Amino acid sequence: MLPEGVGYFFRSRWQGQVPLDRLFWRDLVLVGTALNVASLVAAIVLLGLKLPLTLVLAVHLALVPYNIFLTFAVWRTTEKARGAKASLMTLGATLWLILTVVI
Repeated sequence: MLPEGVGYFFRSRWQGQVPLDRLFWRDLVLVGTALNVASLVAAIVLLGLKLPLTLVLAVHLALVPYNIFLTFAVWRTTEKARGAKASLMTLGATLWLILTVVI
């Protein structure tokens, strides 16, 4: 039986219990980027509807804490993995975070 729930999702990633490849490629790059694109599109639609800028910014920036969490989870997991691949994933996660905050 697999443990389920939001708490398990966050705890397992924070504690480095998720394989690094899954954490980086699936959680951060694939799912994280898809969520950020959806948030950006929603913010653009709200802006086009001439809704208050505070609401547009709130929607656009809502995922920043999640993005920071994923980046730190990758960092923490790469500390255990070491090597060139882990270093590249640390760099990739950092660049990804910068891009998601800037764009």
